[in-house]
Amino acid sequence: MTTPETTKPDGKALRTACPRSAHGEWTPKPDRDPVGMLRALFATLIPDLVPLRIARMSASPYAFYRGAAAVMASDLAGTPTTGVLAQLCGDAHLANFGGYASPERRLVFDVNDFDETAQGPWEWDVKRLAASILLCARGAGVTAAPAETALRLALSTYRERTREYAEMTPLDVWYATIDIAGVVRAALDPHAVRTWERAARDAERNTALNLLPKITAVVDGRPRFVDDPPLLEHIPGVDDHSEYARRVLEQYRESLRFDARMLLDRFTLVDVARKVVGVGSVGTWCALALLADDRGAELLLQVKEARASALEPYLGPQPFASHGQRVVAGERMVQAASDPLLGWADIDGRNLYVRQFRDMKARIDPTAFDADALADYAAHCGWALARAHARTGEPRLTGAYLGRGTAFDDALVAFADAYAGQTEKDHAAFVAAFPSSGAEARP
Repeated sequence: MTTPETTKPDGKALRTACPRSAHGEWTPKPDRDPVGMLRALFATLIPDLVPLRIARMSASPYAFYRGAAAVMASDLAGTPTTGVLAQLCGDAHLANFGGYASPERRLVFDVNDFDETAQGPWEWDVKRLAASILLCARGAGVTAAPAETALRLALSTYRERTREYAEMTPLDVWYATIDIAGVVRAALDPHAVRTWERAARDAERNTALNLLPKITAVVDGRPRFVDDPPLLEHIPGVDDHSEYARRVLEQYRESLRFDARMLLDRFTLVDVARKVVGVGSVGTWCALALLADDRGAELLLQVKEARASALEPYLGPQPFASHGQRVVAGERMVQAASDPLLGWADIDGRNLYVRQFRDMKARIDPTAFDADALADYAAHCGWALARAHARTGEPRLTGAYLGRGTAFDDALVAFADAYAGQTEKDHAAFVAAFPSSGAEARP
């Protein structure tokens, strides 16, 4: 019996259909209307939170970029791609990477936001990361030459790591992690080492147990969230929010593995309050749920609305029953280690996902970096993105397409520069269209 010959996929052949230089092109569509697109988006958000969303997005071009994933998704839909797919972060800007604790309590570095996750062209994630590096650098006062150096380091790291993952077995790629301890040892300069060490120390303290005394108080013998509107508050006139939360937790429980269900069953809901987080999520429904066991040990969960991915209009529906399940599945596919209490629920037509809140999160603010620290951080974001795409895509095809030279890097530098300039114009138009309402933009 003979076996039919199979044609081995050839990543280099993709360069004919999609030259690497083509990725450097950026021409706005004639009917492009970012302000109109954002107006339509704001009309679907919680009305009393829209002024806060506008205030946060108005703060800088980079802040605007963070809140305008839908605008870039529309722009990316017209750019060249190889046709090679991966599970995308969907919103791969610098602030959506960071450190967190694995189930084994090791600090790892990875993508950490999946609201927009979808299967799509790997190039879209890389382009979103690339433009964010230049916008962040400009906002931090980093001049053009070192900003480009940081961008090129991120791109070369993505390319070289992708080629390394292409030589590994699927299991080895699946188990690959980026430990922060290793990141510290590999940092480019002493300043970067100190930045990573400080982030690791902060992560040790950045836990729910350390946060709770700051946001709760004992009322009638029970812990209760302290209202700090609009960032954290019990919703006036809503008497059944605890009952709603119980229904969410009951359905969420069914999405967990058996061992995580057993852990969750040790706790009972104590209080729930609406919470505002981030930039791009402001205006969507989000809450903190406080649970406690029979001895008073506490568990803090974040319950967050999951809407359709900003990429979905251009990629088509994703193969999941709900957007909450899509977010959870994307996170589990992409991250080397995910929260064991990550799950989803669909209540009264609202898709939700649930996770632990502040589980040793390393909060890293790239807008505070100097040129060297930004370059080091950007390189590690490129590494994390390469690992994510290798885990869920075709690293042999992508690696061969990228090659050993800088053709792709050169193209992405040109794209990022053009798109960062476009974003600065969009930000100016946004500020003109939405004058300051006096909303407080504090995090």
